[in-house]
Amino acid sequence: MVISNDFLNFKKLKNLLDWKLLLFLVLFLNVKLAVKIPAIVVIYLLQFNFKFGFSLKNSRLPLFYLLAIAIAILNWLIGNNYGNINYNIVLLTGIGFWVLCILAMHQVKLSVDNNDTETIHRTIIVFFILNALLSFFNLAVIAFETGSINPYTYQGQYQKYFLGTGDYIKGLTFDTSTTNAVLNAFGVIYFLTKKNTAMLFVCMTVMLLTGSNFTNLVLLIVLVILFVFRTSRNQKSLIVICLVFLVVFLAKISPQNETYVTENFKRAFHLNVKNKAVPVPVRPKLFLPITLMPDSLLNADQKKWKIAQRYIDSMYVVANPQQVAKKIQQPAQTVLETQNGRVYVPQPNINSMPYQHVIDTSYYQKRLLSFISTHKASLPLSGRDNFKLQLPGKIVGWLQTINFLHQHPLKIITGDGMGNFSSKLALRASGLGFSGGYPQKYIYMNPDFLSNHLDVYLNFFSKKTDIHSISNNPDSVYDQLLAEYGLLGLAAFLLYYLGFFLKQYKQLTYGLPILLIALGVFFIDYWFEKLSILLFFELLLLLNIKETSTKKY
Repeated sequence: MVISNDFLNFKKLKNLLDWKLLLFLVLFLNVKLAVKIPAIVVIYLLQFNFKFGFSLKNSRLPLFYLLAIAIAILNWLIGNNYGNINYNIVLLTGIGFWVLCILAMHQVKLSVDNNDTETIHRTIIVFFILNALLSFFNLAVIAFETGSINPYTYQGQYQKYFLGTGDYIKGLTFDTSTTNAVLNAFGVIYFLTKKNTAMLFVCMTVMLLTGSNFTNLVLLIVLVILFVFRTSRNQKSLIVICLVFLVVFLAKISPQNETYVTENFKRAFHLNVKNKAVPVPVRPKLFLPITLMPDSLLNADQKKWKIAQRYIDSMYVVANPQQVAKKIQQPAQTVLETQNGRVYVPQPNINSMPYQHVIDTSYYQKRLLSFISTHKASLPLSGRDNFKLQLPGKIVGWLQTINFLHQHPLKIITGDGMGNFSSKLALRASGLGFSGGYPQKYIYMNPDFLSNHLDVYLNFFSKKTDIHSISNNPDSVYDQLLAEYGLLGLAAFLLYYLGFFLKQYKQLTYGLPILLIALGVFFIDYWFEKLSILLFFELLLLLNIKETSTKKY
C-alpha cells in the first residue's frame, strides 16, 4: 500500500510541471553555447519531433527565421564570396544560430501544445523561483565578500561593486545582468496579469537588483500605459506598489544610481550647465588637524591646504622614517572632541585611493589598445589620439548604418551580408574575445565592420570603465537587421515575426505589454543571436494565444 501511494505521489508530482520544458529553459538560456547545443540535443531526444509546420498561410512557426537565412544566402551569392573560406565559416555559423532559434521555438511550441495552460503556468513559476533564488544568492555572496548589508553603497575594493553591484546579479542564465533584468520585466507583466502578487514582487525585486536602468525605464513606461488603459483597481494598486519599489531602490538602496544616470545623460548630450555657487558650510571649531577634517566641512582653499599638508606630511615620512616609527608605537589619540565636548568620529574619505576605481589599464583594454595601434589607418574614431565623440555610441552606430547605406544604395534592399557590419557574429568572428571564443585560424573581419561599428566599440571600451555602458554600445536588433539584411530583412521581421504574434492582438492580454517591452529592449542588444530572452518571450506569447483560444471554445 505504501508503494502504491508513493507511486501515485510520484505521478502527481510528474504531472505538476512540464519537467522537460523546465530543464530545457534552464539549460538553453545559459550564456554558454557549449550548454545551449547539448540542451537542444537532450530535448529532441526526450521529445523527438521535427514537424515545424512552416507554410505561407497560418504558419506554425514564424517564417522570419527562414527568410533571414534566405537573405543571408542571397547576399553570399551576390557578393561572390564562394572562395573565401573564412567567410564561408562565418556564414555557416550565422545560419546555425538561426537554426537554433527554429529548433528552440519548435520545442517550446510543442510544450505549449501538449500541456494544459496551468501546467505551463506552474513551470514558469518554478523557473522564476529558481532564478530568484540564484539571484539572491549572487547578492548574498557579494554582501559576505564586502561585509556590507548593502553593497550598492559599498565603495571599498576600488569600487568593484558600488553602482556596478547589479552587474553581478546574473541569475540562472549566468549571462549579463541585463538579460536577467529583461526576463524579470516579462515576469512582472505576466504575474501582474495572473494576479500572483507574491511572484510579481519577487520579479520586481530581482529586476531592480540587477540595476538595469534602461529596463527599469522601459518597464516603467509599460506599467504607466497599463495603469491608464488596461488594468483593474486591484492591478492599479499593485502597479503603484511596484513604482514604490523602484523609488525606494533609487532613494535608499542605490541612491547614487539616479545621479549616475542623470550625469551620464547630461554628459552624453552636452546638457551640463554652469554650476551655481553653492554656499560653503561654516566650519565648526574642532580640535582636529586639517588632514583629518572631512572634505564636506572644508571650502575650496581649505581643501587645497589639506592636500598640501598631506604632501608635506608624506615627504616628512620619507625623510624621517625612524622618528615616524617611534610615533606610531606611541598610543594614538582615539577620541576626538569639539570645543563643546562632543565626541567627533571622522568619516573615511571616499575620494581617497582605497575607495576609488583601479586606474591601471586592464588586460582586456590593453588588448583593444594594441589592436587599435595596429589598425589605426582603418579606424577613423578610435584611431585618433585623445578624440572624444560628441554623441553616445548607440546613436553614432545608427548614423554609421544610415551613412553606409546612403553611400552604397545597392545594399539598401538586402544589406551588407551576415556578419559583415553589425552583429554578435561579426564581433565573435573578429577573434578579439567580445562574444566568446573563435578559432584564430578562421578569423574574419569585414572592412565595413572594422571602420564602423567595431570602431565605435573600440573607441569607448578601450578607455576607462565609466563610459562602458549600453548607451555607448552599438548593439541593436534593429541596426543588425537593417545593416546586414537590409529593408527586406527589416520588413521580414515586422511582417513575419512581430506579425506572427500580432495577428491575434485582440486576444492577447499580457502578451501585448510583454511585446512592448521586447520592442524596447531590441534597441540594446543582438537578442536573436544571444538565444536567451526571445525564447522566453515566445513561450509567454504562445501560452497567451493558447489561453485565449481555449476560452473562445
